[in-house]
Amino acid sequence: MQALLSTISKPEVSDIQARGAVVKWSGPTRPEGESSINVEDKPNPLSYEVSISISGNDGNYQSVHSGEELSATLQDLRPATDYHVRVRALCNCLQGSPSEAASFTTLSCEPDLPNPPRKTSGTKNTLVLQWKAPCDNGSKIQNYILQNSFPTFCLNPLFFFFFLKGKGTDPHEQCYYGPLKQYRLTKLSPATRYSFRLAAKNDMGVSEFSEVVEMFTSCSVPLPPLPPELEVAGVTWLCLKWQRPSSSPKEDDINYVLEMEEDGLVRFCPSYDGDELTFTVRSLHRSTKYKFRVAAYNSEGKSNPSPVVEFITHPDRPSSPCRPVIRGRVLPHSFKMVWEPPKDDGGAEVTKYVVELSEGLSGECVSWGLAYSGSAMDHVCDGLKPGCTYQTRVYCISEGGQSPLSETLQVQTPAVPPGPCQPPRLAGKPKAREVQLRWAPPQVDGGSPVSSYSLEASEPQCEESREVYQGPDMDCSVGGLMPGRTYCFRLKAANKAGFGPLSERCEVTTGPGAPEQCRIPSTTCKSPTCVVVSWESPQCNGAPVTEFRLEWGAVEGSMQVCYSGPAFSHEMKGLLPATSYFCRVQAVNVAGVGPFSDAVHCQTPCSVPAGVSSIYILKEESGTRPAPMYSPSTCLGICWDPPCDHGSPITSYLIDLGERQPIVVGPVTKHVIQHLQPDTSYRIRIQALNSLGAGPFSHTFKMKTKPLPPPPPRLECTAFSHQTLRLKWGDGPTKSASSDALQYQLQMGDRNGRFISMYKGPCHIHKVQRLNESTSYTFRIQAFNEAGEGPFSSVYTFTTPRSPPAPVKAPKVERLDDNSCEVTWEALPPMKGDPVIYTLQSMMGNSEFKQAYKGSSTSFHIHNLQPNSDYRFRVCAIRQCQDAPELSGPYSPTVTLSPQRVDATPGGASAAALASRTGAESSRSRQSLTDEQCAFLLLMVFAVIAILIAFVIQYFVIK
Repeated sequence: MQALLSTISKPEVSDIQARGAVVKWSGPTRPEGESSINVEDKPNPLSYEVSISISGNDGNYQSVHSGEELSATLQDLRPATDYHVRVRALCNCLQGSPSEAASFTTLSCEPDLPNPPRKTSGTKNTLVLQWKAPCDNGSKIQNYILQNSFPTFCLNPLFFFFFLKGKGTDPHEQCYYGPLKQYRLTKLSPATRYSFRLAAKNDMGVSEFSEVVEMFTSCSVPLPPLPPELEVAGVTWLCLKWQRPSSSPKEDDINYVLEMEEDGLVRFCPSYDGDELTFTVRSLHRSTKYKFRVAAYNSEGKSNPSPVVEFITHPDRPSSPCRPVIRGRVLPHSFKMVWEPPKDDGGAEVTKYVVELSEGLSGECVSWGLAYSGSAMDHVCDGLKPGCTYQTRVYCISEGGQSPLSETLQVQTPAVPPGPCQPPRLAGKPKAREVQLRWAPPQVDGGSPVSSYSLEASEPQCEESREVYQGPDMDCSVGGLMPGRTYCFRLKAANKAGFGPLSERCEVTTGPGAPEQCRIPSTTCKSPTCVVVSWESPQCNGAPVTEFRLEWGAVEGSMQVCYSGPAFSHEMKGLLPATSYFCRVQAVNVAGVGPFSDAVHCQTPCSVPAGVSSIYILKEESGTRPAPMYSPSTCLGICWDPPCDHGSPITSYLIDLGERQPIVVGPVTKHVIQHLQPDTSYRIRIQALNSLGAGPFSHTFKMKTKPLPPPPPRLECTAFSHQTLRLKWGDGPTKSASSDALQYQLQMGDRNGRFISMYKGPCHIHKVQRLNESTSYTFRIQAFNEAGEGPFSSVYTFTTPRSPPAPVKAPKVERLDDNSCEVTWEALPPMKGDPVIYTLQSMMGNSEFKQAYKGSSTSFHIHNLQPNSDYRFRVCAIRQCQDAPELSGPYSPTVTLSPQRVDATPGGASAAALASRTGAESSRSRQSLTDEQCAFLLLMVFAVIAILIAFVIQYFVIK
């Protein structure tokens, strides 16, 4: 259905006017092949929405019509404007796509209604009017029509009748017609009202006239106004008003100038210039006489000033009086205060002073009350409370008003001692040696907070008393009393003025008390692990002792209860020999628990040592080997933790090996057991001994000796050079477990006969480098595994050969003539005293190299060269050994001697020589590649091939 609604056709626009047009369209139709029944024949009616836009086909469209008709009239359009209109079909909640937009342009018309003209300037006979251009609606404005009416004073009824009879119904007449936007009217009457209206004209017609605007011409110079009047007066200001001159019409724009002359000055100064009829003159002096006059003016001139009038400003309120001060001594119930008059009376005499009084500090909620009102400058404040803080302040009143408040005077009345307290009362149940008392503060504090209380205690029928408490708290705990006795207590309070009277007596009886402290208990050692503790009963303080508590511990500050009961002794068992212990005892009755006795020290006697707790294998790296011939295959190194000696030093240890004879050692903690069988398990236990006997055996520990270490392999040299020796031993790695794998240590002897380790590991081949030529070196080897290190092999000696000479650099060839040349090369130094000779070989064409020279010289002349043939030369060094055959070094790079070119020119000889030298130089430059260059070139070729193979694998295999 939505696709069907979107088949609406493009609308058609007709009857286009300046401000309207008619739009028609056809309803949506079904596509070809379907029934041609119109959509509107369906029971659901269609509606259409018409939208217009002025910003192009793709601009913002605004809906202007909605209905079921197939046409719409567009109104309120702009003249000479391009519009785009489109239609959308709607059916219930469905809406189709908008149709194709149809474009049209509205027609041009007369200009819009212009705004009324405005007055830019004028005099009493002229007016200058100006206006703005309205919208031209598609046609340029050519002229403006300005019309005016007759002045107001001429429009009487008779004239108006004859005017309408001769001119028609319109009272306006044209005063300007032209393209300008301003016009000056002359020869007008003064103080007269004129009416104007404006219209614009283009090719399409004349617009409507604007609204009528009224304007006035200026008047003549105004008459002097009446003198100003005082409306309101202040301390520093005067509010004046005046009236408009009666002869000036209301239409005349009149301004006023108010002039003022201060008392004592001789000229008037302007204070105001404007069109208002009232003004407030400010910044004046208080109680001062001022003269005023006013003048009126308009565009034609200024009038004479009005008669002069005088006005006086009001007096100001006086300043605050000086801060009051105290005269005489402040009494607990009164004080006298005095003050000075204000420094500034505000221009009027002070008639009254007012004193205010409040109780409390300034930070609190203060309530002020009237204490005095009169003309005197002193006052006595009485009826006050002792120890209270009062604040007082003063202000004065004159004709100018009430002054600000003076600074506040703070007065503190002296305090008196507090009144008597109520008797103290008992708090809680009385104890045997202590009672808890409480009390309330006195009802009268004397004007100062109670700072301290004093509590006195005495026994009945005894006048003497003692102070048991003094402090600010209202309760206390009185101690040091005797159980079951009666005591009398009295209380008094104190403030900063002193102590008040004592209260009535309060009698309190103490209760029964806990037992006293026990005496030091006695201890008796029955054995190294058993002690008997006994004690006596202390004073019971009125209640029998029902229980004793014994505390026991190895540290005096950390003891625990080990006995609680009525007995007078207790036996402590399971103690450690030669150990210090502490004990103390306390008594208990129904009243409570008594204090502990002083702690007593007890030392148990010495005993045999304790058992050894652990036995460990002695590791070789933990220290020096205990025996010079230590072997882990036939020896067991053990160590143990020393046990507690129980007060007597350990003298020896007994090591039990089961079937073998026990071994006795001294007071040490490690021992090496020798002469054992390899790879054999042994059960070992140890017993400690001291002067008192033998301690218990330790637990049995199972230990095993290691197997015998491996024998050394045979060492042989498989490859050698003048700087390296390649050594090999054994038959290669075995497939045994990693714990049984053999490792080897290769050592080489130095000049001092010592052997230095060169290699240590599981490999069977090692290459010794950086050796000297023709030198003998000694080596030995040993094998080791977890069983230990085997013996070293016998010493092997290997000798490095002599080194050949170094390669000679490429020789230089220089042609001497057509049949001869000279070959030169660099000399090599002698090698360890052996002389060096050289062999020069040459090759003609593609034949074989032949020896051309052998000797110690570094140059050689070659003759009988064949013309037009290539020759190649190379050199090698030969070391002549004294007791060995000669050693030849590698050949140098090959150099080529090219054939000489023959030139037929007259200068043939010189050209031949030049060609000879050029050929020699070119032959020297064309040298073959060195070994390093060949190796680098080969490496680069392999790198390129590897990159290509990696790229192929990445592209064809991985992806």
